[in-house]
Amino acid sequence: MSGYTMEPATPMEISPRVLPPSDRWSPALVVPAPVCRFENFLGAERAAALLDYAISREEDFTAGTVLDPLTGQVSRKGRDSLVLPVTSEVFSAHLADCLPLVQEVLGHRAPLAQSLTVLTAHGEGGHFGIHTDASRVRDVGTALSAVYYLHRTPRGFGGGRLRLYDTVVEDGRARPGESYRTIEPEHDTIAFFPSGAFHEVVPSTCPSGRFPDHRFTLTTWISAAAPPVAPDARRPYVWQWLADAAEGTRPLHDAAEDHDGARPVALPPPGPDTRLGPTGKRA
Repeated sequence: MSGYTMEPATPMEISPRVLPPSDRWSPALVVPAPVCRFENFLGAERAAALLDYAISREEDFTAGTVLDPLTGQVSRKGRDSLVLPVTSEVFSAHLADCLPLVQEVLGHRAPLAQSLTVLTAHGEGGHFGIHTDASRVRDVGTALSAVYYLHRTPRGFGGGRLRLYDTVVEDGRARPGESYRTIEPEHDTIAFFPSGAFHEVVPSTCPSGRFPDHRFTLTTWISAAAPPVAPDARRPYVWQWLADAAEGTRPLHDAAEDHDGARPVALPPPGPDTRLGPTGKRA
């Protein structure tokens, strides 16, 4: 910058008159939700086949729903999307192969044994307001959510980004923050994050209105087969904070079935020839 000397500056002491001492120290800790993202998750050929399948099943999609944690009532409040419950041995195998590395990245130590999966489609005005996935899993403090994206190229939609909200820890209490990170819905990518993290899907646009131009996802919730008997003392603080902040979204009573009709499927063990190693390459 012109007008300033290039000589080393003299250190200056900020006096207590400028910055008075205080016997109180109560900053609010802002913790970003951990996320692990993969590109080229299924590969071009499989991703194209899956997109064609999703488009071909247009008549089988139904309106997506939400579960009120207090009343247990199912509604469409805060959500505008289409869903189709699905299962896939190939997709489950890909999840299982990636999970050891995902857990390493996210600092996740709990056992994972099963998943629920739905195909979703977002068209004009499609969105899902701020929520957690507590209604989908038995233990929101240990479960993972994953969103796999599919769309035509070039995109026929706009918007539809995923927002992952930070968690604020203040005075010993955790709550969702106002700041967030954004995940772009890029074709053949997948994002893993804690199910207790507050998140939303911002509204999408679809000028053509045609179903093939929608924003598609495979949304999956991965959890243990049963809730843990006792909390894991080794669980990183961030996972406990996320669970505490999400407590108010946990249903008072376990639902007999998923409110979108998804059913749990056991995850296969990671394949010894396909497990991802420390470099991110298949062993």
